[in-house]
Amino acid sequence: MVSHEEREYLYWLCHVPMLGAVTIKRLYDYMGSYKEIYNIEGKGLQRLGLLKSSAVSVFEDSKKMKTGCDKELAGLKDQKIEFVTPHDAGYPARLFKIYDYPMGIFYKGKLPDEDRPTVAVIGARNCTNYGRQMASYLSKELASCGVQIISGLASGIDGAGHQGALKGKGDTYGVLGSGINICYPKENYGLFEQMKERGGILTEFVPDEAPRPCNFPMRNRIISGLSDAILVIEAREKSGSLITANLGLDQGKEIFALPGRVTDPLSAGCNRLISEGAGVILSPDSVLEYFNLQNGKILRVHEKNKNGLAKKEKMVYSCLDLQPKNLEEIVSLSGLSVSECMGALLELELNGLILQTSHQYYGKKL
Repeated sequence: MVSHEEREYLYWLCHVPMLGAVTIKRLYDYMGSYKEIYNIEGKGLQRLGLLKSSAVSVFEDSKKMKTGCDKELAGLKDQKIEFVTPHDAGYPARLFKIYDYPMGIFYKGKLPDEDRPTVAVIGARNCTNYGRQMASYLSKELASCGVQIISGLASGIDGAGHQGALKGKGDTYGVLGSGINICYPKENYGLFEQMKERGGILTEFVPDEAPRPCNFPMRNRIISGLSDAILVIEAREKSGSLITANLGLDQGKEIFALPGRVTDPLSAGCNRLISEGAGVILSPDSVLEYFNLQNGKILRVHEKNKNGLAKKEKMVYSCLDLQPKNLEEIVSLSGLSVSECMGALLELELNGLILQTSHQYYGKKL
């Protein structure tokens, strides 16, 4: 947690053109204070190798904005806008795992729950009717099981994913490529408003920032960073969706793709992902299985407790399939003790995830 004064200087830095998240963090790590960054001349930062020569005059001119930025920060609450930084407890912990995590996030509604499975649903803006229906259906089913749905609030697959999540009575989050007060495209304004109540909208771009083309590749890293798994519904060979999927791979996220006809350009990207090892989406169960979800019950992938039970349950569950195995085999496969294994099996059975078919024989439940 930083002081209010430091928060004001960081807020100003987020408004300085040509300063990205990595540069701001590098400046802070070197100077040790956002106020000190403001107080030093741009040429001084250039001599230290912390600022490019092309950014020096922009940096100096931006100091004139400081008073206006302070007033803007003070007025965010009145507009029901929250601003969270990496120094705050409420900052999404998942984002710390990416190299260029945002130095400030604006949001309305709420941020994704760290303890719940989260899936990004992405794809083409100019999608087919089939793709739109599948995005909506998959999101609805996943959301009804407690999975949070994240996308970019764009036309096509993004919007369908958000709508499906709302139909499933779940939480859905839109990551914008513009300022928090700008809905783009305008056709999604209804979604934009609903999601403030049933999830949230968020962005790293300052208020009033226009939806410039260069903003969207930047926001994609946040979509993948906030997710545990990424579902690519329809995508061309060279598309923003594949950029997001590749970012997810770099971040260690699970990738799933919806297969399509080899002659369909909108399926080319998905089919390539599958050929390279992505999971195949045949039904919501393809994803639910990854999260160890069944029958609407959740075994939370991020849940931890003092006994580490969730981790042990996950280990045991991964050793099972539809063909029942006996306790001795499960103990051998999981590496747990008999008592630990029995405890995990009992918990899984109580949650309706597995069946004991006969004495000490256990199998997954459909």
